[in-house]
Amino acid sequence: MLPPENPCLSLAIARLSSSEADNFAIWVIEAPYPDGYVHHDSIWPESLTQTWLAWQQMFSLGDLPHVPLIHYAPKTNPTLPPDSDITLPDPTISYGGRMMQRLGVELWQWLFAGSTQTALAESRGVARGQNKPLRLRLEIRHPDFIPLPWEIMQEMAGKPAVSLSPQLLFSRTTSNVDSLQLRSNNQQVLNVLLVLGQDAYRSNRLAVGLQLEQEAAALEEVFKASGQGKLTSVPCHVNKLLQPTRAELIDALEKGFYNIVFYAGHGEPGPDGGLLFLNSEATINGTELAQVLVRTQVTLAVFNACWGAQPDQEAGRTIPRSSLAEVLIHHGVPAVLGMRDSIADRESLSFIKSLAQSLAERMPIDQAVAIARQQLLTLYKFNQPAWTLPVLYVHPEFNGELIAPFEQVITELPSFQTNWDGPPVPVAYLRSVASSDKVWRIWGGLMRVGRSQENDLVMEQEMWVSYKHAEIICRDVLSEEGREPTYFLRDFSRNGTHILLPDGWERIHHQEVPLKSGTQLKFGSTHSQSLEFVIEAGE
Repeated sequence: MLPPENPCLSLAIARLSSSEADNFAIWVIEAPYPDGYVHHDSIWPESLTQTWLAWQQMFSLGDLPHVPLIHYAPKTNPTLPPDSDITLPDPTISYGGRMMQRLGVELWQWLFAGSTQTALAESRGVARGQNKPLRLRLEIRHPDFIPLPWEIMQEMAGKPAVSLSPQLLFSRTTSNVDSLQLRSNNQQVLNVLLVLGQDAYRSNRLAVGLQLEQEAAALEEVFKASGQGKLTSVPCHVNKLLQPTRAELIDALEKGFYNIVFYAGHGEPGPDGGLLFLNSEATINGTELAQVLVRTQVTLAVFNACWGAQPDQEAGRTIPRSSLAEVLIHHGVPAVLGMRDSIADRESLSFIKSLAQSLAERMPIDQAVAIARQQLLTLYKFNQPAWTLPVLYVHPEFNGELIAPFEQVITELPSFQTNWDGPPVPVAYLRSVASSDKVWRIWGGLMRVGRSQENDLVMEQEMWVSYKHAEIICRDVLSEEGREPTYFLRDFSRNGTHILLPDGWERIHHQEVPLKSGTQLKFGSTHSQSLEFVIEAGE
């Protein structure tokens, strides 16, 4: 039986009446409880536009300010009002921090008011009852609201922003999409196509070649290192394309089996999803790229390119569904991550390193993005825009899982092997590291460990061991090579189980991790006796 998905609350924003109306409808289009489908009407205040203009003046790299409602054009040079009613926990917080915080709080207060605030509170209660984070998705149907940094929304001063909270997994979405065509996520590897296109700001061809090689090598190392972390990590395979032609890019996608495409290079907004500059003579727009990404069933597309999440504008008005991220989602790509503005190379590398590590550890995409965003904030500070730049779009039919958890790709081997047509269960045992004559055989591919007498390995003298502490179990793993029996440790305990890694002991708590022959274990505490897990060599 598969574990239930995270509860999800999805909201939509749309304008009411005429095109010049200030009235907006905010309603719930998905809720984790039956009475959660509520509706709330709200007027967009001029004060929020002024705060947004002041925010852009400080943080945006664009030449012209974006105005969400055209008749709210700035009357004066916008600044943070001196009589701000936001209580700051730290009186020494910078002006940039105050601006970041004020806009975040005002956006939250506008979106979550009345019935939508109640829906959020009830949905949080459902998530807490399931001991899971709440998945929060926002659909923006008014195109002029898309450039706003909804990712910085925060409930109040001192609370984390919505895209940083470990209990709220935030992403943008849209219901106007093609159906999802998603391959099975039983694939237990990150297959990454790394595409480095043209950087329009580098003119020397030799310098471009050298820098691209160095950048590609650095990014390749980041991805490959991500699969060498914790015991639960999956390996990562990377294929590189440096300034490819359109044909080379399409050929690589069609011949590979990629679940991630990562593009780094120059991009610019356009009505068909913007342009990506593959090389000095080749470009591809979002609509063209969407065809091949959907056909080859790429799960996640990441763009370290300028304006990947920004829509195009015409005569000061936003063109609907024109950003690269929106176009790809509308065509049926499951998840797209783009940048709201340009991002520095060192900031991008920090973000990708953390994102790749989290994805390799089987985290859902929205959770992995939140952790990578936290890394940006920690390294480059709250009052700097780096952590606000990534914008994640997720298809409404996609649960966010890039790599399936163990529960979905393994089945327990039967205790009796008479009808088992697969490979035999490997013979395994635990032995004491301190005393080689103490050996406990694992019978039938299962050993229960704990203090109570009903366990196969009884450790009643170890006070830090739980009565039902852990199991060592052999399961059938589905891989590209077929079915392969593999041993796993399943921890149920209060204090956890410690596993010896090259850099020291790692605590496993309420997790399931694979075991390799020669692995040393300590149940309950690092002061417990050391046991070694051994698989006997077969013929």
